[in-house]
Amino acid sequence: MGFLAETDPALASLALWCDVHDGSGDTCTKGQTILIGHGFDALPLREQVGVLGHHILHVALRHGARMGGMRHRLGKAFATETFNLAADALVNEVLDHAGHALPRPAVTLTSLLREVLQTDTDRALATWDAERLYLALNALERSGRGRREEYETKTAFKPDLGEDGQSEAGDEAVTWQSHVARALQTPGAAGRGVGTVLARALDLPRVETPWEVHLRGLLAKAAQQTPRRSFRRPRAAWVAAEAEARRTGGPAPVFEPGQARNQRRPRIVVGLDSSGSVGDVVLSLFAAEVAGIARRSGAQTHLLCFDETVYDHLVLEPDACEAALTSVEFRREGGTSFVDVLDKAKSIDPSIAVILTDLDGPCGAPPPFDVVWATPRPTWSEPPFGKVLSLAR
Repeated sequence: MGFLAETDPALASLALWCDVHDGSGDTCTKGQTILIGHGFDALPLREQVGVLGHHILHVALRHGARMGGMRHRLGKAFATETFNLAADALVNEVLDHAGHALPRPAVTLTSLLREVLQTDTDRALATWDAERLYLALNALERSGRGRREEYETKTAFKPDLGEDGQSEAGDEAVTWQSHVARALQTPGAAGRGVGTVLARALDLPRVETPWEVHLRGLLAKAAQQTPRRSFRRPRAAWVAAEAEARRTGGPAPVFEPGQARNQRRPRIVVGLDSSGSVGDVVLSLFAAEVAGIARRSGAQTHLLCFDETVYDHLVLEPDACEAALTSVEFRREGGTSFVDVLDKAKSIDPSIAVILTDLDGPCGAPPPFDVVWATPRPTWSEPPFGKVLSLAR
């Protein structure tokens, strides 16, 4: 640990908050516990620092808890090995930039982007976090599985990250956010080690509300049953006042209408854009949230599939909502326009419309109901109306 403090003060500062124990098998991370496995002592000192740094960063970036959060949201669709690959690529990229030695071959973010995802590697650490990388790798499963298998063989990739029941958010996230901030300000950290790299990385621990919670709140609020005034039944207070007036012979109070439950079943419109920017995993998450709201609220869910025009309209019952949303066959030709889908939604008279799209198309005039634009990637221009909800993380 003394050598680590001399070599990388920021990494040594983070190590103070990790639980390190001897383990059996290979070195691995379980939540915020690092288990040192066989063969570690035989490594050269610089590689020992690299391996220990790899697992310290897993703990500091809360990869175990975040993996548990993704598993909770995705259920059976979650792929543990894919999240491991994404998390390993990120921490190894940080260590590589910081000048630490890793046992070779090793997974790195730039090589993963270049060889497997075949995408731009500029500013990779500032662009990718574990969740976004996981979604990108998962979306590749069908079309590029051969590239990924070849890459994993080439880099001798073995999953080394596990969960230990940590919560994804809350006090633990705040605590580690603080630990990382202090580590970056450790005397001697500036200009060397991971302190120079982490400050510009996107994958830092953040305390934020997941998009699923935002979507859940918006849909639940829109679909809730709002009482309405009813002249068929008086207010209880009026009944009491009228009875008292009769008993005492006083003047009758002015009639006060009571409230009755709104008998109209709430409706939700879900618009699915055919542009192809919506991956299977994001669609599964989105579908699960919409289905959950439909089940709890009893709302009638209308699915409108569209590109420039609406080409399919399904009424989804709560129990069949998720299956139908994830089995849609998109029509891929044509561009995108939101004019027709919002016009069709208007005839349904919904409480809210949620449009799953990349926001690349004309919006038309604002409709007389709330609109949520759920987009799977960040958008640089705001639509003229409605609320934008980023599904990127």
